[in-house]
Amino acid sequence: MQETAEQYKRKIYAFLAERDPVKLQAAAPATLAKLLKRVSPAKARKRPAPDKWSISEIVAHLADTEFAMGWRVRMVLGQPGEPIQPFDQDAWAAAMRYEKRDARKSFEQYRSLREANVALFKSLTPEDWKKSAIHPERGEQTVRVIVEMTAGHDLNHFSQIERILAAK
Repeated sequence: MQETAEQYKRKIYAFLAERDPVKLQAAAPATLAKLLKRVSPAKARKRPAPDKWSISEIVAHLADTEFAMGWRVRMVLGQPGEPIQPFDQDAWAAAMRYEKRDARKSFEQYRSLREANVALFKSLTPEDWKKSAIHPERGEQTVRVIVEMTAGHDLNHFSQIERILAAK
């Protein structure tokens, strides 16, 4: 059974636990790099179950999500009140061939995009954080909510990687 938008939001916010989402996002590349140090290319490509993503697929997803979330924040800042597009992560995984992507290259894409996004977040004014747009599945989302959700999203996937590594 697929979780609802509200269930997903609660899960993601549980990972945040009141921590600063910009600080979490700034620290995330180092956290992910530490996790990936322990992973051989063969282990990175191995799925823990037929219907679950491998570590390489998770990292590719994080890179593409960073691109999408950065674009969403820029759309909200430049065109507040406009709709923002959701995306189907499974369709992206298939179309962008996550199963063939190299975890290290995906990580570098993620790291680079994250650095640019964090620099943008650090430049925002209090008014910028309140600008919002409409997400068709989640309703009104401010820049702050998008940044918080992205930080929690990272932590969710880091937890998945840790579980895969622990399972050996």
